[in-house]
Amino acid sequence: MVQQALKTVFRQMEISGNRPRTIESYAFAWNEFIKVTSVRYIEDIDADMIYDYLNEIDVSNATKLVRLKSLKAILNRFFDNRWIEIRFWSKIQIKVDKTIKGASKESDVEVLLSLIDRSTYVGFRDSVAILLMYKTGLRITTIGELRERHIDFTSNTIDMDGAVLKNRDTLKLPIDDQLAEMLRVLIEKNKQIRRKYNTRNTYVFLSANGQGINNSQSSSNAISKSLTKYAREFGLKNVNAHALRRAFATNLLNQGANVALISKALGHKSLETTTVYLDLEKEFVAESLRDYL
Repeated sequence: MVQQALKTVFRQMEISGNRPRTIESYAFAWNEFIKVTSVRYIEDIDADMIYDYLNEIDVSNATKLVRLKSLKAILNRFFDNRWIEIRFWSKIQIKVDKTIKGASKESDVEVLLSLIDRSTYVGFRDSVAILLMYKTGLRITTIGELRERHIDFTSNTIDMDGAVLKNRDTLKLPIDDQLAEMLRVLIEKNKQIRRKYNTRNTYVFLSANGQGINNSQSSSNAISKSLTKYAREFGLKNVNAHALRRAFATNLLNQGANVALISKALGHKSLETTTVYLDLEKEFVAESLRDYL
């Protein structure tokens, strides 16, 4: 039975130290797959069934690719457990055109921060999150997973472990005095929110009712939705989470930082990813790295 196999695999993943968010994302894709195909037994799963599922769901190709990766990740576990003999899914591909999205302009970030109502909890929280992404390049999902223990106010750094970061690595990033002070104020405001709604957690960024802001079924969260609302309300372009992260990387590049350092700061596993992120020619990357050989 597929459902029983999934329970076993998810338990194996928990024991192996996979993040709950990753497991929840896989579970969402597989529950959708089972609902669409009505599959019950592992031996009934084949390439045609996967193609039928992908054809049925009404989402973009980029989202289909995410779903496919979730299916493949679990099917690989099935294979490792010897429940499937052939990796028939390895050749299933979805073409997604790579588009280079722009970075936020400093002027747009300044305008956005000046227009947000910081007298409200949500407005202040969003302002801190925007500055944090712009000045550190953190992913929107990482922002949502950030705990108070990750902030060292003595050294003004954010020190993150593998439980928070996408690539399960570790990363320490500096913050300036302005951002550190805003984070201190936010943490104090969080205490009031938790008392009001009787919640217990150590998240740095909370929803209006004191819960964590991340959504296990998508990369969108409360702050991401706020950014979409602000962009529409204030008529600003490229003030989304990805654009803020790209702005951080672009600012480093313009100030003379080498690509390898930027790649490390962004938490990328490869320089190729950073190359695409910054819309750089491969030759430029090669020449930039030559001095460090």
